[in-house]
Amino acid sequence: MRRPTIGVFDSGFGGLTVLKALLELISGADYAYFGDTARLPYGSKSVETVARYAVEAAHYLESHGAQMLVIACNTATALALDRIVAGAHVPVVGVIEPGASAAAAASKNQRIVVIGTEATVSSHAYRKALEARGLNAREKACPLLVPLVEEGWVEHSVTEQVARIYLAEAFADGFHDADTLVLGCTHYPLLKPLLHRVTPGHVSIVDSAESTAREVASRLQQLVPATAGEERRRLPRLQFFATDSVEKFRRLGERFLGHPIEDVQHVDLKE
Repeated sequence: MRRPTIGVFDSGFGGLTVLKALLELISGADYAYFGDTARLPYGSKSVETVARYAVEAAHYLESHGAQMLVIACNTATALALDRIVAGAHVPVVGVIEPGASAAAAASKNQRIVVIGTEATVSSHAYRKALEARGLNAREKACPLLVPLVEEGWVEHSVTEQVARIYLAEAFADGFHDADTLVLGCTHYPLLKPLLHRVTPGHVSIVDSAESTAREVASRLQQLVPATAGEERRRLPRLQFFATDSVEKFRRLGERFLGHPIEDVQHVDLKE
């Protein structure tokens, strides 16, 4: 039985936290990661543009053998998942539904706070997904957190102060008893130790990267029932594609993935 290849797509580096979660959970697969670094951020772009970019990337990953696609970008999932599903030829998993399901399972009082980028919050994709499950949700945009993470300031006192202010606002006005915090941005898993410190003690933190990996694992079992033992023992093969500087991708990407990234291929997707 051939090992399946999972394609992971993101506008940049954050989706590497999803790839990291996938590698920890599913070692019997190979991975192709596409970071559209030349065209980020997606948050300031129209739904049409995001959908077009994402479908181009999906087709590129399919041409490199992807048998399943993971849209590891909250913005692309929020704005264009339907369009990506329609344009792809393989099963597609986004990050929002798995995150909402995990939050529903974690919450005792059905009150959830979601933090994310301006674009993800403006789309209300998490709120809709949570309300569809009977949960009461508040979304809070935290635009300063992504640049702080990319600066490598994941344990910096400035980042802690910024996170405290955002969370104080998120849990104010009738949401002080919310018992679950959803990390609605793939950069935020790097802040988990810090967020545990600044979040009220009764709050569970749901990492949508981990939830997505669990969803992919369950979908993969249906797609590829069992990989032969011989094949399973081999380490996953990783391919990386970036539309901007491969040097920057290697340098920044290592922080998100947690180990060195050797081989990055530059891809020029025509406008």
